[in-house]
Amino acid sequence: MSSSLDQLKASGTTVVCDSGDFATIEKYKPQDATTNPSLILAAAKKPEYAKLIDVAIDYGKKHGSNIDEQVDAALDRLLVEFGKEILSIVPGRVSTEVDAKFSFDKQASINKALHIIELYDSIGISKDRILIKIASTWEGIQAAKELQKQGINCNLTLLFSLPQAIAAAEAGAFLISPFVGRILDWYKKDTGKTYTSEEDPGVKSVQKIFNYYKKYGYKTIVMGASFRNTGEITELAGCDYLTISPNLLEELYNSNAAVPQKLNASEAAAQNIPKQSYIDDEAAFRFDLNEDQMGTEKLSEGIRKFAADAVTLKDILKAKLSA
Repeated sequence: MSSSLDQLKASGTTVVCDSGDFATIEKYKPQDATTNPSLILAAAKKPEYAKLIDVAIDYGKKHGSNIDEQVDAALDRLLVEFGKEILSIVPGRVSTEVDAKFSFDKQASINKALHIIELYDSIGISKDRILIKIASTWEGIQAAKELQKQGINCNLTLLFSLPQAIAAAEAGAFLISPFVGRILDWYKKDTGKTYTSEEDPGVKSVQKIFNYYKKYGYKTIVMGASFRNTGEITELAGCDYLTISPNLLEELYNSNAAVPQKLNASEAAAQNIPKQSYIDDEAAFRFDLNEDQMGTEKLSEGIRKFAADAVTLKDILKAKLSA
């Protein structure tokens, strides 16, 4: 029997590698790859990536009238350098993240996204191969709406609730990243329970979003993310995309356990699911998200974590620029 990883791919799921490590990405032959400040920070500490930091530092020194501007320029270039290397391995797209500190600033998110696309263009990489990652706040979703109109595809990340998913689809986002494992983390802490893969609240959240999208014909891709175990992954076989960390890819690669398809678009279309809308209704979106304690807390926590890791990355670059 083929590996569980190959069976997952055969179920109709596009496998994406959630890593900034090039050797890992090459091994598992994913279609796409995703990065975030935490993954880039982990990779940037490895000596084999020093050359990428050198390119970023050189760029930063030439772009900025003061050290803070140089650091920002170097960080943007470092993200793009990682993206360039990843795109030499994967046939599809790479997701590059807008700094989480802009999560509540629509225009700043748009400006940063456009700058990232310009940097990719300057080294010969088309915007067709880039997904701009933005947090799924109201402002982030509205920024994605404007960017999609300009032909810039967006990955709305840090997504924990159906209201976020509905607003993202209505904004025309190319792709969303609901965070399965972080939802499980919250419920385990809140209830003290241990969940099977079938009961997993993160899995159920993605199933609900997938079924809603297929029921109402939304083209936005559902990409489950942030997995804690392979059971969460195999319960979502058939989901549009799944972005998987290297350790879990390795488990699937080495396993021959059966992976039957669990999600099916035609079955979802037949379900009785009520329609909701947040078009031009910021108040309703904020209220419904606020009613979801888990979603509200995990979104806030995720933004803080990504922003903190971006600051740590900037500190590394600042030390090198000041040397």
